[in-house]
Amino acid sequence: MTNDTLTRFLGGSPGRVILRLVLMSLLVGLVLSAFNIHPLDIFDGIRNLVHRIYQMGFETIEHIAGYFLLGAAVVVPIWFVIRLLNMGRDSR
Repeated sequence: MTNDTLTRFLGGSPGRVILRLVLMSLLVGLVLSAFNIHPLDIFDGIRNLVHRIYQMGFETIEHIAGYFLLGAAVVVPIWFVIRLLNMGRDSR
């Protein structure tokens, strides 16, 4: 990347962007520290969120599979009996 492309990508000169990022990082770090929040807490929270969504997804699939099997236990035998009765009627 040329310097002009890099400046456009970063939104300013690299030195100014680095300085702004350092200052914002210090400010955010102070605020999070005041609330007793640590970086590992944030990552653990994200991991727990993903894990809960993953678990809910598979529980939903289990519920849907249960409903499917329950319905199939009724529908398939009825369908089979109707097919047998129609087969006898079609052969006449």
